[in-house]
Amino acid sequence: MRLNPNAVSPAAYKAYLNFALTPGTVEAGLRDLVNIRVSQINGCAFCLDMHIKEATIRGERALRLHHLAIWHESQLFSPRERAALRWAERVTRLGEGGIADEDYEAARAAFTEQELSDLTMAVVAINGWNRLNIAFPKPPGSLDAMFGLEKAGLR
Repeated sequence: MRLNPNAVSPAAYKAYLNFALTPGTVEAGLRDLVNIRVSQINGCAFCLDMHIKEATIRGERALRLHHLAIWHESQLFSPRERAALRWAERVTRLGEGGIADEDYEAARAAFTEQELSDLTMAVVAINGWNRLNIAFPKPPGSLDAMFGLEKAGLR
């Protein structure tokens, strides 16, 4: 069994928790889509499971959840959702050249400055959670009762 970073580094974990759970201006449903897509990219089973359940509880349609992996080709997402997913992918998959100006401009066209800043913070937060949960894995669904996720009916 791997270590529990909350128990070993409680001050750092609490500080990260405070940062990562700050809601910001991005609506919960859009944040759900971003959390799921970034967790898919990073291969974080715990976070993917958790965020699919959260989105389901908030009323997200199953077909849209299935289409997140292929959002580029799907017609099920609004222009704003597509812009958020594109931005989330660019921030998650940073290459040598960083993020292209055209990707930034596309995001700025869809979001206010505050929203884009908050969206970027949300992407940074889920990337951090993914890395913590991959380094120190918990089984998917193991904290469902603690977070009230059994309400999703997805066992």
